[in-house]
Amino acid sequence: MARILTGIQSSGKPHLGNLLGAIIPAIELSKNEKNESFFFIADLHSLTTIKDAQTRIDNIHSVAAAWIACGFDTEKNLFYRQSKVPAVCELAWYLNCYTPFPMLANAHSFKDKSEKLADVNAGLFTYPVLMAADILLYDANTVPVGKDQKQHLEMARDIASSFNHQYGDTFILPDAKIDENIMTIPGTDGQKMSKSYGNTIDIFQTDKKLRKNVMQIITDSKPLEEPKDPDTCNVFAIYKILGSDTQVADMRNNYEGGNYGYGHAKQALYELIVEKFADVREKYDFYINNIPELESKLQAGESRAAEIANSVLNRVRSKIGY
Repeated sequence: MARILTGIQSSGKPHLGNLLGAIIPAIELSKNEKNESFFFIADLHSLTTIKDAQTRIDNIHSVAAAWIACGFDTEKNLFYRQSKVPAVCELAWYLNCYTPFPMLANAHSFKDKSEKLADVNAGLFTYPVLMAADILLYDANTVPVGKDQKQHLEMARDIASSFNHQYGDTFILPDAKIDENIMTIPGTDGQKMSKSYGNTIDIFQTDKKLRKNVMQIITDSKPLEEPKDPDTCNVFAIYKILGSDTQVADMRNNYEGGNYGYGHAKQALYELIVEKFADVREKYDFYINNIPELESKLQAGESRAAEIANSVLNRVRSKIGY
C-alpha cells in the first residue's frame, strides 16, 4: 500500500479552479484502495504571508469544508491541520540544522522574492525545510505536486538522503507524482483562474452572488444575431469543462447558429454550475455553519496523525542523541 501525502494551502476559500484542478482529482486518487491518503491543511505555511488570526481560522474552515463537501472520506483517510501536530515543528528544526544555506538560497520560493529582501521573512526562507518535515514525518511514499513544487520535493529527498547517509536508514525517500495533464481552468478574464488575478468563480456564494460572478466573465462585443466562435469565448471555455458531450455540442450549435447572446451563454453556465455542484454546495453550507461538526472530523484525523508523527520523531531523536 502506497502512502500518499498532499498539503493543502489555506490561503482562502477554494474557487472553481481549485475544485476542478486540484481538489476533485486528489479525492479521486484517495479512493483507490491501494492508497493510504494523508491530506493536511498547511496552516503553518500560511503564516509567512497571512498575519490576521481570524482570517487564518476562516480560511482553514473554508478549505476543510470544501474538501469534505467534495467527497473526501475522513474515515478511510487522514485529514488534519499541520499546526495541530507539533512534532512537525520539532522535526523542521532538526532538519534545518542539516540543510545547507546555499540550498535554501537557491529555492524558487526565496529567489522569486529575493530582490526585495525586506519583504522576506525567515519563515519564507526556510519554507522548503518545513515542507520536507511535513513529508518525512509521515513516511510518505508519494507526494503529488505541481511543477512549481518539484524543486521543493527534490530538496526534501536530498535532506533525507543526507540524514540517512550520516545516521543510517531513518527516512523514506518520497517520490514526486507530477500530473502533466493538470487541468488549467480559465478565469473570468480568460487567464488561469487565480485569486492573485482576481478572476475566480466562487461556487460557494449565494445563488444571486454566484450568478453575478458568472455574468462578469469577459466576452467580445458581437451582437445577439451574429454567429460566434465558441473556441475564442471565455464562457464556452468553462462550460465545456463542466458540461456533458451533448450539452457542449448543443452550446456550440447555439454559438455558431446566431441569435444567441453571451448573456444566454452565461445564464446557461450559471445553471450548469448550480446543477453540477448542488450537493457539494449544500454540504459546504452545512459544515461552514456547523463548525463543531467540522472540528470533530479534523480532530479525529489529528489524533491519528499525531501517533504516526510521534513514532517517526522518536526514531529521529534516537539517532541524533535526544
